[in-house]
Amino acid sequence: MSGRPEQALAADMTPEDPEETQPLLGRPGGSAPRGRRVFLAAFAAALGPLSFGFALGYSSPAIPSLQRAGPPAPRLDAAAASWFGAIVTLGAAAGGVLGGWLVDRAGRKLSLLLCTVPFVAGFAIITAAQDVWMLLGGRLLTGLACGIASLVAPVYISEIAYPAVRGLLGSCVQLMVVTGILLAYLAGWVLEWRWLAVLGCVPPSFMLLLMCCMPETPRFLLTQHKRQEAMAALQFLWGSEQGWEEPPVRAEHQDFHLAQLRHPGIYKPFAIGILLMAFQQLSGINAVMFYAETIFEEAKFKESSLASVIVGIIQVLFTAVAALVMDRAGRRLLLALSGVIMVFSTSAFGAYFKLTQGPPSNSSHMDLLAPVSLEPAEASVGLAWLAVGSVCLFIIGFAVGWGPIPWLLMSEIFPLHVKGLATGVCVLTNWLMAFLVTKEFSSLMEVLRPYGAFWLASAFCILSVLFTLFCVPETKGKTLEQITAHFEGR
Repeated sequence: MSGRPEQALAADMTPEDPEETQPLLGRPGGSAPRGRRVFLAAFAAALGPLSFGFALGYSSPAIPSLQRAGPPAPRLDAAAASWFGAIVTLGAAAGGVLGGWLVDRAGRKLSLLLCTVPFVAGFAIITAAQDVWMLLGGRLLTGLACGIASLVAPVYISEIAYPAVRGLLGSCVQLMVVTGILLAYLAGWVLEWRWLAVLGCVPPSFMLLLMCCMPETPRFLLTQHKRQEAMAALQFLWGSEQGWEEPPVRAEHQDFHLAQLRHPGIYKPFAIGILLMAFQQLSGINAVMFYAETIFEEAKFKESSLASVIVGIIQVLFTAVAALVMDRAGRRLLLALSGVIMVFSTSAFGAYFKLTQGPPSNSSHMDLLAPVSLEPAEASVGLAWLAVGSVCLFIIGFAVGWGPIPWLLMSEIFPLHVKGLATGVCVLTNWLMAFLVTKEFSSLMEVLRPYGAFWLASAFCILSVLFTLFCVPETKGKTLEQITAHFEGR
């Protein structure tokens, strides 16, 4: 789901040399803030990612329901169903660009409030849909809102959190996304597509109400030279403003120029942010999710829709585990561990397809998944359980690292004056890659065969581990300014 400023909103939780860098808002005494309202504000902002998870998960239960629909309800054919699922990612790519512009112009809080409008409008249009074009228009609008929320929520949370809890609160963005997806799956069991869309209006409406009561981030207020309001926001969020020093006035509001890309403080985080987003999608997460139900069917699960729920529950549990250990284990360790788990699981997945692969044919990609009939039935089911194990292991691996951490790091590594643009580029990269992987994976499976496609994903996972070890800095416990100082070589 963001870019984080260079200076710290927060007092550093680790003993640091006071001369090293003065945080934008630093507590000279070094004692940890104790405010509890920061958690409420983070929850309010995280309702945006919850809404966007619900919008992503909505297509899974809604498409079968829409394909069965009779007049006067709109009915989806196979091509329309494919677009119904994928058009959200295109809307979100546009939303990332819009969010990057909004977050610096309108501020973090107002951007979150504004993204509730396309969420509610999109679901309302789907609810009232009389034809396929209304359905696709509604999905495009919810996608636009997803893009804005995926950028602004991590930025807002990173700027209000102090370093000791920034990993925890920042990881809650991905936790809320997977919770939203699971909610859509569960609700899809009992609600048909129109009522499911009505339910989709609830989280953004709740966010609108809660965010109205929350302050703008102190860091953004300081860039607008509103020191008094920034201090009031700190008082509200952290429970105290005693000992806050007047931060140095900096030209943080200057516009971005391409010449700035020559500076290591700009191009290093830019490259890391973009590659984090690319590797997240190239890991094969969307492909694994897409084929999960088919895999569970072959393992003789009575109800394959249960597969989606099982996968959703695993995602929520292990993303929660990652959030809880993020500030202790650190970002790099979890990213590397996550990558290694995904290497093994995608390799095993490829091995499953290799072992069950029939002779080459020109059939569609779904036929590629059928086990060869020469396999004894028991061996075939045994191999299907290998695939189920691979799916579950992959989801666990993704959830503990490559799911939440790219969004968290994106919100930590960028200097304040390029944050809107830089996070916009990262979010655009993420959603465009998601669109390409989702739309083109079946073609890739026809060219490389299924085992080749998953072994290719495994190779990307190996690259992601090497990238983590050699390029990604540890941001645990550091103020946002110390992170920027690291890139600038100070």
